Amino acid sequence: MIEDRKEIPNYGNWIPLKFIYVPGAVSLLFLILAFLFLPAIVLFGLLFLVSLYFAYARYLFSPQGGNVQDKIHEMLLSNLDWDGAGQALDIGCGNAPLAIKLALKYKGVRVVGIDYWGKKWEYSKEICEKNVVMEGVAGRVTFQKASASKLPFEDGYFDAVVSNLVFHEVSDTKDKRDLIREALRVVRNGGRFAFQDLFLFKLFYGETDDLIATIRSWGVTKVKLVKTCKAPFIPKVLRLPFMIGTIGIILGEK
Repeated sequence: MIEDRKEIPNYGNWIPLKFIYVPGAVSLLFLILAFLFLPAIVLFGLLFLVSLYFAYARYLFSPQGGNVQDKIHEMLLSNLDWDGAGQALDIGCGNAPLAIKLALKYKGVRVVGIDYWGKKWEYSKEICEKNVVMEGVAGRVTFQKASASKLPFEDGYFDAVVSNLVFHEVSDTKDKRDLIREALRVVRNGGRFAFQDLFLFKLFYGETDDLIATIRSWGVTKVKLVKTCKAPFIPKVLRLPFMIGTIGIILGEK
């Protein structure tokens, strides 16, 4: 007898398959070339190691591996000091794992998820809409295409705003602090926020103390930084600067 298999949500993975397949395929080309030019074996080895590293990282992020991706989402929400009353925004929702977690945690909340859903990542609005149906929150979570650099909402529209590892990916905004300010614009006075990004990466955000001081200068009453990268559930192999070795959460009350 064949048992029915329940379809499960597709939340994607922060390591796209192309990060594995492209260096892997190129490494094989260098392996073939090495039969004619022996030093090419060095490039084969380097690219093959890159492919293996990203494959292992993808595994660690997945539910079958360390489930690190889900744990990072949980850590973000655990730092959102909010009672769940009103409306929430998820900026850069991907396949909607964070938006859905918000709806599951706060039974009365209505959530809007926005994303640009470009070809660079394995996400889409269609997958989001399937996921909310499977999770039983379709009536309280909606989605629309929009950019984090220009949110299509009035000032103070939301009671809570979250975002996870999005700001550094927004290509049309050079100063990433402008994205934080735009996100805060749509938080109501007294509303709560929790943004997670590469906030310890100085090239994007400068010194963290200066970043927090800048946010306070915008009139934000309470703000602090939590260093997610120091969390014990994150394996050392993922703490490299180009992975999640510089991630943190900026949270507080406007």
